[in-house]
Amino acid sequence: MKIDIKIFIQDELKKITNKNFSKKYITQHLIPIVNNINDSIDNKFIISGPQGSGKTTLTKLLKVVIEKIYKKKVMLLSIDDYYLSKKERIELSKKVHPLLITRGVPGTHNVKKLKSHINQFIKKKFPIRTFTFDKLTDDISKKRKIIKNSDILLLEGWCCGSTPLTNKYLYKNINDLERKLDKNNKWRDYYNSLLKKEYAEIFSKFDKKIYIKPPSFMHVLKWRHNQEKQNALINKKKKLMSIKELRYFIQHYEKLTRWMIKTMSAEASIIIKINKNQKIEKVIKTDNY
Repeated sequence: MKIDIKIFIQDELKKITNKNFSKKYITQHLIPIVNNINDSIDNKFIISGPQGSGKTTLTKLLKVVIEKIYKKKVMLLSIDDYYLSKKERIELSKKVHPLLITRGVPGTHNVKKLKSHINQFIKKKFPIRTFTFDKLTDDISKKRKIIKNSDILLLEGWCCGSTPLTNKYLYKNINDLERKLDKNNKWRDYYNSLLKKEYAEIFSKFDKKIYIKPPSFMHVLKWRHNQEKQNALINKKKKLMSIKELRYFIQHYEKLTRWMIKTMSAEASIIIKINKNQKIEKVIKTDNY
């Protein structure tokens, strides 16, 4: 019996988000993304976008749809699972800059391990044992994922696919964190230097970039706060971050997020434009496709 892709996506989205999406919305915005990946001769895709923009939901959906409908195996990696341990970030914060104790920017990931897992996929050396990161404890979990043979690789992450920042943009203070805690630009220089080298090398291994583009950065705080509330509902032990705490937290991400909003339209193969309510308004294939 042939599966109706629209109904299947509708049901899966309900499971993932607990929200109802119309068949028209699915046909117009989601099926084209699925088809662009499934029909491509390429098999390695980056999916990026700001915090709370829907990257995780989209990648989960793509995996289940492609595997169920098109019978292809999808290897899903999140750059968040490659954050350095709390102990490693404490050491890094002492050696380089105190702000590196907070996970997020390039330099706070285990790029060596991520690169190794991507190379294993390229060389078809399965199974692959990957990390998981527990954001509730802000540390590497003991759990591991075992990935067997896969046809398609999706790497999801907020900074994935970004180009290095220009010095003019990098050194312009845009928030209190930069003005007060990175006066000598050491933190910014560090993460941007890694973006030019180790991260650029990893991103170059991918065939296409898919970018979820928000209307502006101003919506990120609200989206991240909604995420925080959902996480607290799922895990009753989790302490909900206040708006003040979240505002400070996302300042670590702000510059690079704004940079990507500004530049990714020229870098990505597919731009997914979303509105302030995180709904897709338009899917655009660029000249890079």
